[in-house]
Amino acid sequence: MSRFARGGRAQDPRAGFREQTDKEPSVPQGLIKAARKSGQLNLSARGLTEVPASVWRINVDTPEEAHGNVQFDGTDRWWEQTDLTKLILASNKLTALSEDIRLLPALVVLDVHDNLLSEVPRAIGELVNLQKLNVSHNKLKALPEELAQLQNLKTLFLQQNQLEEVPDMIGQLGALDELDLSNNCLRSVSGGLATLSHLSRLNLSNNKLKVLPPEISRMKCLRQLDCTSNLLEDVPPSLAGMESLEQLYLRQNKLTFLPELPNCKLLKELHVGNNQISTLGPQHLSHLGSLCILELRDNKLKSLPDEIAVLKGLERLDLSNNDLSGLPAALGNLPNLKSLQLEGNPLRGIRRDLLTKGTQELLKYLRDRVQVPDSKSGEPAAPVATAMTLPSDSLVNTHAIATLKTLEYSDKQAATIPDEVFNAVGSCPVTVINFSKNQLTEAPPRVVELKDSVCDMNLGFNKIAVLSLNLCMLQKITYLDMRNNLLSSLPDELEALIRLQSITLSFNRALHLEGNPFRNPRAAILAKGTSAVMEYLRSRIPT
Repeated sequence: MSRFARGGRAQDPRAGFREQTDKEPSVPQGLIKAARKSGQLNLSARGLTEVPASVWRINVDTPEEAHGNVQFDGTDRWWEQTDLTKLILASNKLTALSEDIRLLPALVVLDVHDNLLSEVPRAIGELVNLQKLNVSHNKLKALPEELAQLQNLKTLFLQQNQLEEVPDMIGQLGALDELDLSNNCLRSVSGGLATLSHLSRLNLSNNKLKVLPPEISRMKCLRQLDCTSNLLEDVPPSLAGMESLEQLYLRQNKLTFLPELPNCKLLKELHVGNNQISTLGPQHLSHLGSLCILELRDNKLKSLPDEIAVLKGLERLDLSNNDLSGLPAALGNLPNLKSLQLEGNPLRGIRRDLLTKGTQELLKYLRDRVQVPDSKSGEPAAPVATAMTLPSDSLVNTHAIATLKTLEYSDKQAATIPDEVFNAVGSCPVTVINFSKNQLTEAPPRVVELKDSVCDMNLGFNKIAVLSLNLCMLQKITYLDMRNNLLSSLPDELEALIRLQSITLSFNRALHLEGNPFRNPRAAILAKGTSAVMEYLRSRIPT
């Protein structure tokens, strides 16, 4: 029979096998061959609905190249293959993993996040060398008991699943260093987790927890605890015994008072915003001498105690959206405070224009009102009134430039910043710029002139739609406030700001992604809106 069809076209010799072949997920042999040499195989975002048998048997079956001519002087010696130690199957459409996973006993890293898995195979327990397991962003409702056999496991990511309880057997993972259970359906946490004596990071955020187990205090190595977005009305007093704790996140709960943490002497960050805290007393602050960040925004605080002055290491204090009518003068004596957020408070004892002058000028105002004991009588002396106690009302506050290293031109409704403002700087190393509450459509080009000194910049409440590359040249900038503008994206060049610790972007334009042929993230995530997409992206930042 002729090998040509009537139309003159050659017949496809694979025609009889195509239907069977098309059903099999394909992995290029080149990747398999390379994985035998490197010990690593990355099959992420390939649309796989199942894992080919050749992947599970990569170290079991004889390679195809072994059936050819053996070249003893060649560089590709199949008999010198390396056991697979790292397998990435993320962002596919896998609904199950084969029990044949046991054929990869040398695996150290297994990443199957962002799939459709409803269960983990029991054979997972045979991967005794596994150190990192990422099964986040799946549909898991339970975990196999065999998981407890992974005694070398250091990192376990279970976020964004459908778990309703934390299995006790996780407490048997003695080497575990990081555990992420965020964005599940947890209503309680077993005290069995307290046996994780080496755990340093625990994320329980975005669940339905009403209480934390008292046993949690036995986690003596825990440095970061995140309980954001739960239903906590209280925290156990035993939490105060966590001596290694450095970061504590209790945002968006139902707390009515700040926890007392007398033994948490290493605590650097305490985040308790979006609660119902109405009282802050000396007992809540007296032992937090190492604190650098204290976030109390969106609570019901009516006053601050003078004892806040004991927080000598405090660098950021967020008191936005409380019920504060005044501030203690002692606040001005915090030597390291660089950022003080007060928006949304009914402050009546401080002039409104002063509140727009920036953190350093406000702190100076408070310092000038601290009552210093009179050397003769021992009684507090009245504050000394000077001509510069209040900010200048002139075009440029030269006093603030010279003494506070602050360049301020805010609340003027100006479309541009006058050259006289920048000219007034001279050779002074300005560290703070406040150009908020104007009509600026871009960052002033002349800010580049201050790139060697500026650390804190406020461009909030303007009409800036694009973040100019001028800002990306401010190599020392640490805090950038761009709230209430028209931003819809950020430039890639922003990554050059290696010292940037905080950028405020609230009340800008939302993230719009419609009409793009995304394969990753999935359409289901895109449909949930900006918050879901941002959470998805944050969970993929390498740690």
